[in-house]
Amino acid sequence: MIASKPQARALLREVFGYADFRAGQDEAVEAVLSGRDVVVLLPTGQGKSLCYQVPALAARAAGRGTTIVISPLIALMHDQVTALCAKGVAAAALHSHQGADEQKDAVAAFLRGELALLYVSPERAAKESFRRMLRRTRVALLAIDEAHCVSQWGHDFRPDYLRLHELREILDAKVLALTATATPRVLAEIESGLALASPQVIQGDITRENLAFSVQHLRTQSARQEVLEQELHKAGLRSRRGPGRAIVYCSTRKTTESVAKALRKKGFAASYYHAGRTQSARERAHQAFEAGRTRILVATNAFGMGVDLPDIRLIVHFQAPGSLEAYYQEAGRAGRDGEASRCVLFFGASDLMTQRRLAASGEKGLVARHERGLAAVEAYARGTSCRQQTICKHFTADNDPPLCGHCDVCQGESPAGPLFEEAKPEPVIESLTDDERELIVAAVGRLTRPVGKLNLARALRGSRAKSLSRGGLLSMPEYGKLPHHSEPSIVFAVEALISDGRLRRTGQKYPTVWIPGKPIRDAAAPREKQSGRRVTSKRGSLHRGGAVARALDNYRNRTARKLKWKAYMVFQKRTIVAIEQQRPDSLAALARIPGLGPAKIERFGSDILQLVREHGGARGA
Repeated sequence: MIASKPQARALLREVFGYADFRAGQDEAVEAVLSGRDVVVLLPTGQGKSLCYQVPALAARAAGRGTTIVISPLIALMHDQVTALCAKGVAAAALHSHQGADEQKDAVAAFLRGELALLYVSPERAAKESFRRMLRRTRVALLAIDEAHCVSQWGHDFRPDYLRLHELREILDAKVLALTATATPRVLAEIESGLALASPQVIQGDITRENLAFSVQHLRTQSARQEVLEQELHKAGLRSRRGPGRAIVYCSTRKTTESVAKALRKKGFAASYYHAGRTQSARERAHQAFEAGRTRILVATNAFGMGVDLPDIRLIVHFQAPGSLEAYYQEAGRAGRDGEASRCVLFFGASDLMTQRRLAASGEKGLVARHERGLAAVEAYARGTSCRQQTICKHFTADNDPPLCGHCDVCQGESPAGPLFEEAKPEPVIESLTDDERELIVAAVGRLTRPVGKLNLARALRGSRAKSLSRGGLLSMPEYGKLPHHSEPSIVFAVEALISDGRLRRTGQKYPTVWIPGKPIRDAAAPREKQSGRRVTSKRGSLHRGGAVARALDNYRNRTARKLKWKAYMVFQKRTIVAIEQQRPDSLAALARIPGLGPAKIERFGSDILQLVREHGGARGA
């Protein structure tokens, strides 16, 4: 036993200022102090960090060594270390944003046994240099925060978490794994993935009685923007000053920026946060929100982990996330002070498409996980049962949790009017046989160009949609061979084939499927043969046109870079083609070229005429 419960409570009171532990914390701290492996599942905002911080102080006081904390975010590590040091706790972190001297000081303090806690990332924990360091001093406890990252069925899988079990071969220390969002399946994978020995599993009450959940079925972005403004107004967030804050979560950076811009135009004090902004811009947005200078933050999921603001009165998901775990973790950031707060989810079929596109650019081989996550979100959004009850069933497998009494379903509210989507029955995903999967691969192999998954599914079902007229979809022998399977089932099978390496994705903005290793024929080649005109590459360069066309294209690209324009803003490709054909020799002749108005002739005309003279000679006007 590292310390007694009275000693632990004394540390809690003297260092952290709390009179007693919350439900769940008490059991977790007692289990850790007794020397067991422990898994802790507590909702967001219920104080998971104290479950290892108090035992860490007790262990150092007893001469047991330092507690190593594995944390996935540098910002989270920094915030926790700063808060602990402010309380007089000897804590440090090792991460890539530190200078060499700062890292050296942290290592030296650790090796001297001065630290109660040392925070590191899972990537650093995998390094051999870090593991050699661990062998040189005593470690009391290994605490693994956001432990659901070890599971491929969790919502934020991180491959480096899979190597954390190797630390058990080095350390004679117990493991405390903590998470806010884990289904029974994820909890089982945490136990096996971290090689825990008969762990005590402590699962707190998943319900948040002060949160009122609701869903709005919205078709368009303009409808969502309108309802968002209504929700912010109801929450008292229209004025630039006052109590309370709101977070608006979006799935993409582009949507994040457009929503924030629209809110500012309507007079709301809103800023935005996503991983595409510079570090300084993110910090400014975070600090302004934390200080109350902006009361509304529009953000992707890059914001929120480790943020502990008490008075967030409204969380709106402008676009549905990819799993119920992600949703509940983000929604749980509302009402941490126990006051009544609202969590609103906007949902539409387009959200599922957005999440599938985002998933396609991530880890391969996780198609089934993503689809199950989306199915759970859709079931929640389209469900007619108490929202909090549905969430509890998802995480605890309890078939009879209590009704919350204040969600939209319990209150008898139902979306209505032209802004809203009609609820549709959840599509059933059927499994295709091996022969049917082979048929899909054969069909793609016969095509003359890559195709979208949905168009491929429609052709295999026998659709006559106009969008199927190109690429050979209507003429392939496999056309109409899978009429008894739904489009979602065929699309799911295509994703599985991509995951298995039988098919591959092509394209970025509009992803398509193709055969691995098969070259893609240049679709512009027949046009070149017929007309003798230029062929455009994937980047839009005129690489087979005449000397004049190539020179003009190079000039256009150079000018666009200099002016920070898009290339077409200088002049379009059809203008280049016309100039090469007509070979103008005067400004008057240029005026007859389509796409060249007076302003462009004044700005670029002399350069164009010079390029025509140098590379082709004029044909006259």
